[in-house]
Amino acid sequence: MKSTVLLTGCAGFIGSNFVKTIACRSDIKTQYDFVILDALTYAGRLPNIQKELDSNKHLSFVHADIRDTQKMHDLFKKHHFAGVMNFAAESHVDRSIESPNIFVETNVLGTLNLLKESLALFEKNPNFRYLQVSTDEVYGTLQMKDPAFTEETPIAPNSPYSASKASADLMVRAFFETYKLPTIITRCSNNYGPLQVEEKFIPLMIKRALANEKLPIYGTGMNIRDWIYVDDHNEGVWKAFTHGKAGEVYNFGGNSERQNLDVAKMILKHLGKSEELLSFVQDRKGHDFRYAINYSKAEKELNWKPTVKFEEEGLLRTIQYYKDLWAK
Repeated sequence: MKSTVLLTGCAGFIGSNFVKTIACRSDIKTQYDFVILDALTYAGRLPNIQKELDSNKHLSFVHADIRDTQKMHDLFKKHHFAGVMNFAAESHVDRSIESPNIFVETNVLGTLNLLKESLALFEKNPNFRYLQVSTDEVYGTLQMKDPAFTEETPIAPNSPYSASKASADLMVRAFFETYKLPTIITRCSNNYGPLQVEEKFIPLMIKRALANEKLPIYGTGMNIRDWIYVDDHNEGVWKAFTHGKAGEVYNFGGNSERQNLDVAKMILKHLGKSEELLSFVQDRKGHDFRYAINYSKAEKELNWKPTVKFEEEGLLRTIQYYKDLWAK
């Protein structure tokens, strides 16, 4: 008998790629049915997954918001899910600085709604699993010589966005410790790849460069991010959901630390554009200097490691995707 798993936020960037590369795999579709839930905000777009919905009977879609307590209750009562994978989140740091309330409402209270409904199902099904997709930003920032984040790194968020994700993680942990709900938390470095909303760094740089517009670089551009291709991240998430140990956290990184300025220059080079398009702007408030992920735990326990090289493959693939999308 097939298990039904709820996928929240899977019309957005990471989630829609999960639907394409994981949920529609032949070995998985014979074992699972997936109910995809999304509020379809500016960052969640149904066309991202419409083709998959139309061609796969094991996928269904529900337009709903995880903040809606009654709808979540009715949905869980209807489907009796065997598991939940929560990709849903408000995720843009700049927006969280301007409007923090929605980040708390979605990322914290929405997660709480899912946890409460999951607990009711777990009491009837001891094999139930809940996975929370989180971020390395909950760990705060690193200096140049600091070791990379591990799962034991203390939580120290610096933006309203990362604070809301850290709060959600702590609620997930509390449901494991208090109620023994089998929860797993995954934390990833900066994702890149197809279908990412254009306000994010890499698609924004590509779009501006294609239009011969200035590329806005915060501060000096020396801030460092560890880039992970979205498919590598999703492979780790699935392994954590299916094979991870309840109550554990798993970090996923791309082993690709790069300064923001260098990434922008790579994009300009690949598109044959001049570095004169670079424009340094006022730095973001509370801008974290460096993120880096130690993924040795995932490598050891889940047999996972990133496979897509940043310069040689991932960035080129991403540039080509957006070039085909926008250079028309």
